Amino acid sequence: MFDLTGRVALVTGAGQGVGEGIAACLAARGAVVGVNDLVPERAEAACERIAAAGGEAVPVPFDVTDHDRVVAGFARLAETTGPVTILVNNAGIPPTMALQPFRDTTPADWAPYLAVNLLGVLHCCHAALPAMRTAAWGRIITISSGAGTAGTHLGVATYGAGKGGALSFMRNLALEEARAGITANSVALGLIAKDRAAATAAVDKMAASVPVGRMGLPTDVGALCVYLASEEAGWMTGQTLQLNGGSITT
Repeated sequence: MFDLTGRVALVTGAGQGVGEGIAACLAARGAVVGVNDLVPERAEAACERIAAAGGEAVPVPFDVTDHDRVVAGFARLAETTGPVTILVNNAGIPPTMALQPFRDTTPADWAPYLAVNLLGVLHCCHAALPAMRTAAWGRIITISSGAGTAGTHLGVATYGAGKGGALSFMRNLALEEARAGITANSVALGLIAKDRAAATAAVDKMAASVPVGRMGLPTDVGALCVYLASEEAGWMTGQTLQLNGGSITT
């Protein structure tokens, strides 16, 4: 089950953290994975780590907020590996991110969050759909967060606006493409640590708020993405799955 051999995946924002964890899990199940990142060196380093673990990965650096560069990046990957039929929209953090109440922000502050979290998803889906429709098979997964589903008091309102907009887009896209063999689902994450050491070190107070007693790991996210990307998930579409260690959501 969950064999991805012969599939080509692209994971955005996969040069580190959650994105790399997703890419590594997909590669471990047999997919050839395009590792996207805004920083080429991060994408290349992640590919080297995936290859060292026995997977196959190709660096595909581009800025998800630039539609032309997205289209060009998909085309480059297709020339090397074949067309993308698994897309994971993971990129979500602009180069600079500050926590502040919405009342203290300006319109100039809003654009980066909306560009990455909403327009970036639209750009990548738009670039991926033609090949998926030709193949009559596709899997689109968008990584969201509690900021997009229930809201927080942490000062991330515009980030949450982008995440929430992408969730709504995915529900509509799922219904538009359901008869084409393409599924579209979202994953709303709770507290995630970059690795196991971080999950058990300086985050005790945060971990204590999670019912299972620990923060999530990139591999936790990757495991769910493997399922959603698989043949076995063909009847799962238009859903937002909560992956948060049991935290209460609305």
